[in-house]
Amino acid sequence: MNDTPENLQSVFDLAFAGISQVRGAFTPRLTLREVGTILSVATGIAKVSGLPNVGFEELVKFPGDVLGIAFNVDEDEIGVVLLGEYWHLHAGDEVERTGRVMDVAVGDGLLGRVIDPLGRPLDGNGPVAASDRLPIERPAAPIMDRAPVTVPLQTGLKVIDALIPIGRGQRELILGDRQTGKTAIAIDTILNQRSQNVVCVYCAIGQRASAVAKAVAILREKGAMDHTVVVVTEGNDPPGLAYIAPYAATSIAEHFMEAGRDVLIVYDDLTQHARAYRELSLLLRRPPGREAFPGDIFYIHSRMLERATHLCKERGGGSLTALPIIETEAQDISAYIPTNLISITDGQIYLSPSLFQLGVLPAVDVGKSVSRVGGKAQRAAYRAVAGDLKLAYAQFEELETFARFGARLDEDTRKIIEHGRRIRACLKQPEFAPVSVPAQITILLALTAKLFDLVPIDQITDAEQAVHEAAASIPAEVCARFETAAELSDEDRKTIIEIARKSLARFQPKPEAKSEATPEAKGEPKPEAKVEPEPQAAPKPDSGSKPEPPTDAKPKPATDPEPKSNAALKEKS
Repeated sequence: MNDTPENLQSVFDLAFAGISQVRGAFTPRLTLREVGTILSVATGIAKVSGLPNVGFEELVKFPGDVLGIAFNVDEDEIGVVLLGEYWHLHAGDEVERTGRVMDVAVGDGLLGRVIDPLGRPLDGNGPVAASDRLPIERPAAPIMDRAPVTVPLQTGLKVIDALIPIGRGQRELILGDRQTGKTAIAIDTILNQRSQNVVCVYCAIGQRASAVAKAVAILREKGAMDHTVVVVTEGNDPPGLAYIAPYAATSIAEHFMEAGRDVLIVYDDLTQHARAYRELSLLLRRPPGREAFPGDIFYIHSRMLERATHLCKERGGGSLTALPIIETEAQDISAYIPTNLISITDGQIYLSPSLFQLGVLPAVDVGKSVSRVGGKAQRAAYRAVAGDLKLAYAQFEELETFARFGARLDEDTRKIIEHGRRIRACLKQPEFAPVSVPAQITILLALTAKLFDLVPIDQITDAEQAVHEAAASIPAEVCARFETAAELSDEDRKTIIEIARKSLARFQPKPEAKSEATPEAKGEPKPEAKVEPEPQAAPKPDSGSKPEPPTDAKPKPATDPEPKSNAALKEKS
C-alpha cells in the first residue's frame, strides 16, 4: 500500500513527459482552403464566384453541409447544382471546395436498405454499413473486357421469356403510356430473381412517395428485399438529386458486378430523369434544343447505359442487366426521349393501352416489342417453341383485325383465330406471380401442340392452372436437361406433352360429344328423322304419307311458284 502513490507518480511523470515531447515536435502547418461566395440562388441551382481552380463536376460544400456539383465552369462564375435543401442559403454565404467528385457508398451492407443518392438511409434502420465508396461517374468497361450475352435472365413472365427473351448483360427498354403496368413488369422480374442468385437495384426517380412505399412493401412481403437495394428520389426532392440518382445506383450495381455477381438494375423512370436534367440546363442558361432538351441529353443516357455489360472471365464474369423505363404520351414511341433510348438499348418491350383496357395483362404488344439478343440468350427448350408461337400469334393479330369487319371466314382462318385467342389467354398472367421454367415450357409446348384448342375459352384459366400444377410431376432429370441440353429431345417433348394432355383431359368435353354423336348418326336413322321434321312445319299442304315429306320438302318451295303462275294464266285466258 505504501508503494502505490510512488507508482502513480511515476506513471504520471511518464505520461506528461510524452505529451511535452509530442508538443515540442509538433509544428503547425497552414492549409490552403479555396473559399468563394454565393452570388444568387435559384430553384435547385446556385451561382458562385471566387473559386478559380474548381474542376468540372467537383463537389463544393455550402453552409449546413449542403453539397453541390460544379456544372458550369465559366471565367467569372460557376453554376452549381444543389444536392439538398437550399432554403437557408443566401447570397454572400461562403462556399468551399472539397477537392473530390461525387461518390456513393457501396457494399453488401446496402442489401435490404432504402437509401437516397447520397447514401443516406431512408428506412429508419440506422446508418448504412458501407465497405467502400465509388464515384457515381465511371467509364464503361472496354470492349476487350466484355463477353457475349448467352445466359438468360428469367423474368417469370411467359410472354417475355418466350417471345422477347432478356439475357444477363443486356439492356432492355420498357416503354408505354402511364398506368399500363411498366413498374409491375420490373417488380415481377425482381421477385423472380430470388432463387436465381441475382442482386437487384431498384432506382426510383422522381416517383410519388406512396408509389415507392407500395413497391418496397411488395418486395418485403415477397421476401425480395434480401437481395435488393432501393435508391429513391421523390417528386418533391431537388432536381439535382433526381439527376444523380441513376448514376449512383449504377455505381452500387457495378460494385457487385466487379465482384463476379449477376446484377439487375431498374431505372424507374428515365423520363423524370430527362426532365430534371432539362430543368437544370434551362436554369443554368444552357442552349435548348428539340423539345427544350439540351444537346447532350442523348449522351447522359448513353454513357450510363453503356456501363451495363457482361464481363469476361478474366474480369470475374459478372454481369449488369439494365431495364430502363420510359413513359410515352398518347402511344407516341417516336418522340425524342423514347427514340433516343430505343437506339441506345438492345431491344424494347412496348405496353399497349388498348390491350391493358381489354384486360390482357401484362399488356405486351408482341408486334412492337423486340429483343436484339434474341435466341442467343434463350434456353434451347424455349427456342424449340418460341418461333412457332410467335408466328402463330402474329398471324392471329392480323386476322383478328380483318375478322372485325364481319367478313366470312373459312375453316382454316377460323382455326387460326381460335388458336390465337388461346395463345393470348395463356400468355396472360396475374401480377406478382412469376412462373417457373418447367411450368412455362409445359404450357408453351401444350400451346404449340394445340392441346388448348379443344378447351372452351372461358375455361382456359383453369386449364392453364391445371397444366401449371401438373408441371411439378415432370421427372427431375428432364428438368435438369432444360438447363444443360443443347436441344429438346423428342422423348422429353413427348413426356411433357403427355403430362399436359392428361391434365387437360377433363377440360375437353367437346371432342367426346362429337365422337359419340357420329356413330349414332351413322348407325341409327331415328335421330335424323327427329331433326328433319322442323322444316316440315312450313309446307302444310303436303300432308300425305309421313316418310315422304323429308324428301319432298326441299324441292317443293322451288316448284310451288310454277302451278301458281299456270293457274293465273288460265284465269286470264
